Amino acid sequence: MTRKNIRITPDFKRVIPRFFNSGNERALQIISNVVDMSEDAVCEVLGSVKKEFACRYKDINVVFENHYGRISNLVPPGMTVTKERQHLLGAYFTMEYSLEAAALFNPSVVEAPDQSGLQPGEKRVIVSFRATGESHISSIEFREGVLDKDCNIHLEPPARFLTEGKLTGEKLNDKEHFAQQLSQLRLPEDIHVGILHQLTGEFTYSEIDIVLRTLLRSVKDPSDQQNMKQHVLELVDASYELHFPDYTGLSERVIFPVTYTEKNGIEDARFVRFVEEEGSCTYYATYTAYDGSFILPKLIKTCDFQHFEVSPLYGKGAVNKNLALFPKKINGKYAMLSRIDGVNNYIMFSEDLYEWNEPILLQQPKYPWEFVQIGNAGSPLLTEKGWLIISHGVGPMRKYCLGAALFDLEDPTKELGRLQYPLLMPKEDERDGYVPNVVYSCGAMIHDGLVFIPYAVSDYASSFASVPLDKLLKALLKVG
Repeated sequence: MTRKNIRITPDFKRVIPRFFNSGNERALQIISNVVDMSEDAVCEVLGSVKKEFACRYKDINVVFENHYGRISNLVPPGMTVTKERQHLLGAYFTMEYSLEAAALFNPSVVEAPDQSGLQPGEKRVIVSFRATGESHISSIEFREGVLDKDCNIHLEPPARFLTEGKLTGEKLNDKEHFAQQLSQLRLPEDIHVGILHQLTGEFTYSEIDIVLRTLLRSVKDPSDQQNMKQHVLELVDASYELHFPDYTGLSERVIFPVTYTEKNGIEDARFVRFVEEEGSCTYYATYTAYDGSFILPKLIKTCDFQHFEVSPLYGKGAVNKNLALFPKKINGKYAMLSRIDGVNNYIMFSEDLYEWNEPILLQQPKYPWEFVQIGNAGSPLLTEKGWLIISHGVGPMRKYCLGAALFDLEDPTKELGRLQYPLLMPKEDERDGYVPNVVYSCGAMIHDGLVFIPYAVSDYASSFASVPLDKLLKALLKVG
């Protein structure tokens, strides 16, 4: 294993403007104070704000106008509000959020759609990162780079500005169809009736989430509350789409939580370049959406990393964390790795990309460095000898290490070999961070006879390593 002499650390200066929701009562007082200001005072304060903050955004006026639009209904009726006063009001309802304030970690890597203009032996790649900021809210960031023939990565400098995608609307659910599904659940009658009474003919995931938070307060047992919420929300489509403007570069684009399903974080995206049976390619990423109490596995779909479709995954196997999609169908079916019990690795097959059932036990902890739990470190890699899976294991002192295993190409339920010792473990200078003693990856790739592995350093920063594919396969088949 060769570690690369590069470490990507969080940059506190990479900020996005978020709407500052102070609550209607405080908002009304703020609006009243600004309304009472003279026009000269408005221009003076606004000028000071723009002098201090305008350099941090492509167009700070657009930010202020968008945020003013969200509180404009609270402005006294019939009052004429000048453009300057609108901008100042927008500023009072804006806050900066540092995406990487806590960490930039859990990377994955895929071959980029555009491979033009490269030298022999080079490959353009896209690296995704989990960026974590205040309140441990996670989002997805991207960097573009080029791998040379020795698997050294040359990353493009990140863009100065960041842009959130435009949400084009959450999926609407049909109440009549939902009511039929809801009748199959064993819910207390008052909750069942209350849910249907408060829903309109068409509703979104966000709307029913609000309904449930109110109704389930009457359920005393927290575990019963959680189970009921999970069973009901599993019936609701939480899909949406994100679009980024044409003028944005890849490193400007950030997928920040935009719906209730993920308001507390988008965690551990595992990107994979999926090759369809007819030869076309689509990029997918499994990730964990977290709303503060409820985990929902979701899938991102994109062809260009500018337009993204986001949908939940369903079924008995679409639970917990650690889902990773195989890069092609196997015997006409999609295949997915999972860890439904938090300890062991499972595999699932499905004809429907969004419906996963009947998980099959694939691996259990076997060696001391993985006795606590094992999991995948990204989607499987296709080799001529079998499916190569980079794994992670947790041992004494909750120390995370990376391992590797090989599985049959036609029947990946058959393990052909598995490393007895870790492939990568935290070095002394990698042990300290947000979560000590951890190396972790969300996706590797093969390039020019080498396995290129991006990995997180103690849940704080990210680095890279490579290992010769032939030597790794030889070691795996020797111990198989």
